[in-house]
Amino acid sequence: MPRGGASHVPRGGAAGAAGPRRPGELAGAAPVFAALGDTTRLGLVARLCAAGPMPIGRLTAGMGVTRQAVTKHLHVLAGAGLARGTRVGRDHVWEIEPARLDEARRWLDHIEGQWDEALRRLKAALERET
Repeated sequence: MPRGGASHVPRGGAAGAAGPRRPGELAGAAPVFAALGDTTRLGLVARLCAAGPMPIGRLTAGMGVTRQAVTKHLHVLAGAGLARGTRVGRDHVWEIEPARLDEARRWLDHIEGQWDEALRRLKAALERET
């Protein structure tokens, strides 16, 4: 998925150092993952990342859902800090908040690092047994 200008923590890089440190911090990320867990909202995020800021009319085109439904989904994304809407003349233009996507990426990188370490330990244990 394009990142819409968000900075990226390289895999295997400083994700552990710059990423989450305490399990309690995950509570702040939960709304982001909950918002991204819906396929319509995930599609809206992907479109906004790929094309940049868009008025609601363009976002609704080809979605197969009503403008009202898209607006509700955008408000959920905004509530999670993932999107922002601004009035430009008669249009309501929506854009991605890259900092929140970057935060989610850091969490995923952190979790990936934990899994990599667990698999490394499992492999070492299995190799010791053989």
